[in-house]
Amino acid sequence: MRTLRKQLVGLALVAGMTGVMAQAGPDLAPMPEVKPGNAAMIELGKYFFFDNRISGDWGVSCATCHNPQKGWGDGQALSTGYPSMEYFRNAPTVINSAHQKRYLWDGRLDGSDAGTLVRDMITETHTMNMDSRLMQERLKQVPEYNALWAKWRKDDINGMRVYNVIGEFIKTIRTTNAPFDKFKQGDANALTAEQKQGYELFKGKAGCVACHNGPIGSDGNLHRTGVPEHPEVLKNPLRTITMLRHYSTSGMPNYMNARTDVGAYAITKDKRDMGKFRTAQLRDLKYTAPYMHNGVFATLDEVIDFYDKGAGAGSVLKPLNLSAPEKQALKSFLLSLSGDPVIVKDPGQPDMKVWTAYGKN
Repeated sequence: MRTLRKQLVGLALVAGMTGVMAQAGPDLAPMPEVKPGNAAMIELGKYFFFDNRISGDWGVSCATCHNPQKGWGDGQALSTGYPSMEYFRNAPTVINSAHQKRYLWDGRLDGSDAGTLVRDMITETHTMNMDSRLMQERLKQVPEYNALWAKWRKDDINGMRVYNVIGEFIKTIRTTNAPFDKFKQGDANALTAEQKQGYELFKGKAGCVACHNGPIGSDGNLHRTGVPEHPEVLKNPLRTITMLRHYSTSGMPNYMNARTDVGAYAITKDKRDMGKFRTAQLRDLKYTAPYMHNGVFATLDEVIDFYDKGAGAGSVLKPLNLSAPEKQALKSFLLSLSGDPVIVKDPGQPDMKVWTAYGKN
């Protein structure tokens, strides 16, 4: 009797552990509720985001490459970059920045620090080429900006805090009203039968959920999937120059011999990171084409076909052998992760006037 009791207890423990393991497996999650940020910072951040006076030549704003009308990217495979330059990667959307674990395709910035991301983009030569001291002096010449600043600070407009202000605004850009979220919250009819089939494929046969999980469909980690090089990077000398200059300023050894996008390796100098990039989020795919770190795939069909074949060179992924109906179901499900278009209107640029310190001429 005592032996039987021990066996039953053992079975119960195994069953309990199995249940915990099942619950602990990765899955997608609905978008979490977000606490309201500082309203004064967000309002001012919106103005700064659309103001081209925060770029070196007064020619581009944050919204130039992160356009609300283009899914908060620029709609191009490869970003244009700062005037007279061409960039070698895609401009990623800023939607759901508040939930990113890492920023930028090579994952070099911590996702908890949106202000540093903004600083990187504004001061980097390839993007906005601005000096922080010049930027703050320009912004001080706008009376409306001084008045908005005074709603949350008693000092003058200054460098790093400008970046944090824009970061606060960016964190308000998020997916809303997506069918998948309604489904996860208990509305069984929010997804079609085909989308539900796609969800099961996503978690099962296709195995997407291993890397694409959490509320935005990204584990935030770096992976090598062998995405093919975009031919334009080496065909266009301006893009090649930008790529090699990035490697140089990152301290990458032997950078002049590089003829591929090495990804995180340029940052870590660890050969195990060669060709690794941050897992892209899956939210709002309806609006954020083209896809991948270099925009090499124009459609979701191309992305699904790529992974169905086992991805590219150097990837550890295996072919999925999905049928045509399964591919369609998976695509339909992925689109259910998109919500309403996130549209924010350009508030316009208030005129500059000569700034008078402490109200004196």
